[in-house]
Amino acid sequence: MPITWDSRLDTGIDVIDAQHKRIVDYINDLEIAKIKGDKVLTMEVIEQLIDYTQSHFGFEESMLEEAGYKFLKPHKKVHELFIKRVTEFTMRAAKGEDIADELHSMLAKWLLNHIANEDRDYSETVKNMVGSEAAHHEGNVAMPAARSGFMAGLLGRFFR
Repeated sequence: MPITWDSRLDTGIDVIDAQHKRIVDYINDLEIAKIKGDKVLTMEVIEQLIDYTQSHFGFEESMLEEAGYKFLKPHKKVHELFIKRVTEFTMRAAKGEDIADELHSMLAKWLLNHIANEDRDYSETVKNMVGSEAAHHEGNVAMPAARSGFMAGLLGRFFR
């Protein structure tokens, strides 16, 4: 059953919500490939999903560091454990094991839980950083551009 985006998953940070929606799309693509029984397509989707998710994690962690998020270290640890689990799945798949059902189930549960809990926890910190800097530089027209420039720079570093 495909994952449907709903407001429980919104962080209120547009760039993060767009990335999360793309990850949901990859998970739904994995389900479609699995239903078709196309092992080549399944592996391609898994590779794309892992690559995109790692880029997202790097982007998110840099953003949280810039915002001074006090729970950054535990948040990074959650990301590391996730990558470790997914890597174990890909190693099993490389040995010929059919991991699509198990991986899809794990991804769907993990993602929904992670976004709804850990990621929503940092949204106020990030929004406050942007809001307080804009207020601190009130009248400085360049501030919104600087902030969007920061996000654009991060996007350029983590996404091709």
